[in-house]
Amino acid sequence: MAQATAPDTGISTMLASLRAEIEGREASLIREWATIAAWAEANVVEAAESPAATGDGFADTGVPIAGDGAPLVSEFALMELIAVLGRSPAGGRAYVAKVLGCAWRLPNVWAAVMSGRLAPWRAVRIAKLVAPLPAEAAAFVDRNLFNASGVGWAQLERLITEAIVRFDPQTAEAERTAAADQRYFDIDEPNAQGLAHISGLLDAADARDLHDAIVRRAALLGSMGSMGSMGSLGSLGSAASLDVRRSQALGELARADLALDLDGAPARRATL
Repeated sequence: MAQATAPDTGISTMLASLRAEIEGREASLIREWATIAAWAEANVVEAAESPAATGDGFADTGVPIAGDGAPLVSEFALMELIAVLGRSPAGGRAYVAKVLGCAWRLPNVWAAVMSGRLAPWRAVRIAKLVAPLPAEAAAFVDRNLFNASGVGWAQLERLITEAIVRFDPQTAEAERTAAADQRYFDIDEPNAQGLAHISGLLDAADARDLHDAIVRRAALLGSMGSMGSMGSLGSLGSAASLDVRRSQALGELARADLALDLDGAPARRATL
């Protein structure tokens, strides 16, 4: 009878040790975050316009590091904290801003991190995406983010978009206008085979109407029987693939427009 091979416990032990190290590192980071939040509470400056004087006669102004809804913190104390954290001035400020943004502007996100339900790196990414929002909009995102199981980035982006529309309509309109200004439609020069690439970015309503028109004409190109006044489509139906018929349908739409005397000029066939 063959003797059973003893399991290799070396690999299992190494993986278990690695897992313990990762969990320990994350627990340490959570404690670091809690300490930073406590530090901020102890170093709040009531108003940037009312600096607190230090013993050396210098003014210690409040820094709005974490955005709308978060307290101002002492600039001198912040510099000391960044030095203790061993980070560069810019990197340290950005890191502390995200931590305090979670603590004050995203209480549900903060509670999830403190309880170990949400990894700190995920919270940092959430705080970064929410940072430009006003306090009410950030609170809206925070309240609704955990309604569904887990934290999905697509869900977060939808919530941020909805929050901007609800609580910052001017920004929403400015973003809509800026996006609309990016619309375009280009036709490349024909290649050696007489084919031309087209590309564009359209208004959603225009794109839907164009899509419906192309679908209809492509279906007509492939159908059997006489097309009456639309004889240019052919009377026997096209055996071409749907993709080819869709491209032909776009040309038919263009030629139908050229046949209309909209500007009083004689109708002509466009050339690339």
